[in-house]
Amino acid sequence: MQETQTTESPSIPSRSSTSTQDRSSAVGQTSSTSPQPSKPTPIIPPLVKPTGPGSGSGVRRMRRIIAEDAEWSLAIVPLLTELCIQHIVKNFQNNPILKQLLPEHQKKVLSHLSPDLPLAVTANLIDDESYWRRCCTQRWPVCHVDNHGGSWKRMFFELHLENLLKHFIPNTTDPAVILNLLPLCRNYVRALRVDQFLPPVQLPAPPRGGDQSDSGSEGEMEEPAMDHYQLDELVAGLSHLEELDLVYGVKDCGMNFEWNLFLFTYRDCHSLAATVKACHTLKIFRLTRSKVDDDKARILIRSLLDHPALEELDLSHNLIGDRGARAAAKLLSHSRLRVLNLANNQVRAPGAHSLAHALGHNSNLISLNLRLNCIEDEGGQALAHALHTNKCLTTLHLGGNELSEPTATLMSQVLTINTTLTSINLSCNHIGLDGGKQLLEGMSDNKTLLEFDLRLSDIARESEYLIGQALCANREAARQRALNPSHFMSPVTAKGPENPVG
Repeated sequence: MQETQTTESPSIPSRSSTSTQDRSSAVGQTSSTSPQPSKPTPIIPPLVKPTGPGSGSGVRRMRRIIAEDAEWSLAIVPLLTELCIQHIVKNFQNNPILKQLLPEHQKKVLSHLSPDLPLAVTANLIDDESYWRRCCTQRWPVCHVDNHGGSWKRMFFELHLENLLKHFIPNTTDPAVILNLLPLCRNYVRALRVDQFLPPVQLPAPPRGGDQSDSGSEGEMEEPAMDHYQLDELVAGLSHLEELDLVYGVKDCGMNFEWNLFLFTYRDCHSLAATVKACHTLKIFRLTRSKVDDDKARILIRSLLDHPALEELDLSHNLIGDRGARAAAKLLSHSRLRVLNLANNQVRAPGAHSLAHALGHNSNLISLNLRLNCIEDEGGQALAHALHTNKCLTTLHLGGNELSEPTATLMSQVLTINTTLTSINLSCNHIGLDGGKQLLEGMSDNKTLLEFDLRLSDIARESEYLIGQALCANREAARQRALNPSHFMSPVTAKGPENPVG
């Protein structure tokens, strides 16, 4: 009977067999012991060996409770703080709560906010750069934040405003689309670079009646207005604007190409002149590839005379001739301009003479670019004479100006005397073999020039090589001066004032 109890059974014994065994064991104990009152023996159910793999032999079988709710789980209930943050994020558009939160809670809220929230909610409330970075990368696949002062928020508002300007259609788009954005972006926009201005939509001309005269004097249609968006109200509201880069033209016009799509009208010119004159914070003004001729250049430059902040003027790739260059020369005497770019225009020798005269008395300009004009030797020699007295210009670009040996002769003298020029470009000219030798003689006495571009100028390879060696020596000396400035100081400056002894 005991062997039957210790035998492991895969199933639980029945209640009848258990009671029979208990009675038989009780009878045996009564007969073998002295007559004493019997005590009931506790009934211990036999151990059942689990059938599962890897289970121990002494583990009792436990009941398993299966929840009837399919969504019920043992996951921990979120903290009340997390529930509040989720609620704030979900209702941020209608009830923006951010400044009242602790810094760690603000970070969590900002990390979960959608980049598609209205600017009226986020513009003046959120300054976190990581949020604006997500806004930029979601909208523009290529982002160069270095072009926007390293600020993602500034980059977003500048690109957003530029995109609105590039797709604005006069007489079709509501100007409120741009002006309503002004209170939101006025504190963040520092530069506007718009490479497209769309003209008004031209409607088809109505058919003429049969009773009109054949001469066309009575039925002649007026030319449709092609004026573009006027920037006066917008720029007046941007109190921190420092750079304005504009191109009056249309990109990707395809089969709809017409010349009047690239027309910078006189109304555009007068409006833009008044705009830049009123913007006293403007430092950089660029108007390129816009068919600006002499008359329009004079209107623009007249508005820039005695401008309090302008430092760079770029009118390259236009139609400016000698009259426009004369106006630019006058601007050099009535401004603090440091960079002037008139590349790829129609400036000739008279215009170069005017610029040279202003350059000889100027003490602010450090860069002058006249490449791809036609000043020839007469204009080149005038500029070379001005460089004998000028003590501030560091960069001069005269590439592609039909220069030859006479200009090279005077430039070699400039190299001997001038100590401020660090970069000269005379590429794509006709310097010739003798001109190259004279420039080499000038370089032998020059210790400050670091760049000298003479490509495609018909000079000998030997002269070009030796000039390059002299430039390398100058660059190495400049590097040593930058590393050890005290070593190159004059002895009096290095020692300082002598103290009397005694």
